[in-house]
Amino acid sequence: MKKTKRYCIMGIITFIVAFIYYYVTLPAINIHAAGFWSFILLGLAVIIIVLALKDVIKPEHMVENNMLHVDWKEMKLSKLVKFLIGLLIALIVVYIAGSILSSTFVNAKKYQELLTIEERNFTDDIKEVDFNTIPLLDRDSAALLGNRKMGSMVDMVSQFEVSNEYAQINYKDNPVRVAPLVYASPIKWLTNQSEGIPAYIMINMTNQNTECVKLEQGIKYSKSEYFNRNLYRHLRFRYPTYIFDEQISFEIGDDDVPYWICPVKKFNIGLFGGQTVGNVVICNAITGECTDYPVEDVPQWVDKVYSAELLVNLYDYSGILKHGYWNSVLGQKDCLQSTNGYNYIALEDDVWVYTGITSVSGDQSNVGFVLMNQRTMETRYYKVEGAIEDSAMSSAEGQVQNLGYQATFPLLLNIANEPTYFMALKDDAGLVKKYAMVNVQKYQWVAIGDTVKECEKQYVQLLNTNGIVSELASDVKTITGKITAIAPIVLEGNTHYYVCVDGSEDIFDMDMANQELIGIVKYHEGDMITLGYNDELGLNPVVKIGR
Repeated sequence: MKKTKRYCIMGIITFIVAFIYYYVTLPAINIHAAGFWSFILLGLAVIIIVLALKDVIKPEHMVENNMLHVDWKEMKLSKLVKFLIGLLIALIVVYIAGSILSSTFVNAKKYQELLTIEERNFTDDIKEVDFNTIPLLDRDSAALLGNRKMGSMVDMVSQFEVSNEYAQINYKDNPVRVAPLVYASPIKWLTNQSEGIPAYIMINMTNQNTECVKLEQGIKYSKSEYFNRNLYRHLRFRYPTYIFDEQISFEIGDDDVPYWICPVKKFNIGLFGGQTVGNVVICNAITGECTDYPVEDVPQWVDKVYSAELLVNLYDYSGILKHGYWNSVLGQKDCLQSTNGYNYIALEDDVWVYTGITSVSGDQSNVGFVLMNQRTMETRYYKVEGAIEDSAMSSAEGQVQNLGYQATFPLLLNIANEPTYFMALKDDAGLVKKYAMVNVQKYQWVAIGDTVKECEKQYVQLLNTNGIVSELASDVKTITGKITAIAPIVLEGNTHYYVCVDGSEDIFDMDMANQELIGIVKYHEGDMITLGYNDELGLNPVVKIGR
């Protein structure tokens, strides 16, 4: 009877410990999950130890110094213990074998074929840039704006903080970064959790407009919740066998409702190898309602299914393992890899990851670049030789070395059909002070401007000087009429001519630094003139003149 009671107590204690471990660590019940193997092996080891010691640790062994005394001579391994030890060893062997059989060493060809890459033409896919649609801020700058906005929300700042997620998405055809609020502390959670998180931060990446969007109903399911409303725990109890990706992202749906986009890992090679995405669970952040989609059926409004890190890793497998594992280690013939950074491009109503492609030898040049769709995993390769991003960043920083500005990781743009790196230049406080454009193929061609428009103007003038383009912009407008007023003026040490033309209320600005405009000195009031200009709503820079 005592023996039965002891077994019952041991069983209850083991169950409680196992449940607490499961509740805290949340391993998926799936043989492809490393956490599940750790749970099983650790639990089995504990059971073996308890059963092995049950005969040698007893209350009557307590001695005067209140220390347990263990008589190892009394230890007897039962058939059950011996069986469990054998099972533990077998599982460890299976785990090790599964890890080896899932490796690139054994399956180089399968890893190399995980990603399908299509070669495309740069100017066909990447149209000339519209600065109203490109993100001018990087994540760090967005975080500064978000924290500043939160600091002004006096009714919430004492209770909530801004999450550090700042996921970039397309929202109503605009690139934005969104981040939910989080509870400032466990005490703040205790006093606010009944109503939930009341708002999220949205930052427009093109005009820097920062908004704290307040919700009619609070966010009840999030990463900052505790117990059963914690997002990871909520998902685990709903889908105990799913292996969720660590990078669950926050997005806003077409219905303006906040959702959590939760990719489910799929392992295509052995037990643990060849990770992609098989399913996507979309969780309503307010109600906790979940919808499970096969990855190919994910709604169009979803932007982030495949994380940037996963896509870059998949490309590296494709580029490095092109001729097998041993070639990737020894000869490295034709081996290519991504550069040491990436950025995002909004294209075709999706968010694409951009990264340059270089050889594994570590030289300072790109052989091309790839765009990888974060919703569909579609990958496009563009053969454009030039400098790697680090070289372009250094080149831009060199132009303002006296100011000590640091360049952000560049975006890749099409300006006058030229692949161009575009980046912000920030001071030590993280504030954007200037913008830079660097030609991908001729990275010594650098243009700097206080505004994006000025930077573009300087850059296209640079292309014109070097014979790349014959006009200073692709959207040049023309006007013909009599000169009603003409006057020279000096701006920042440079001579400009301001001209007014009959029939227009605008002023036309001619910068004498442009040699093609020197001929304006021969014109007088009343002369007929034709001007090619960029329309900037009032003071229009002229790019060419003629009678």
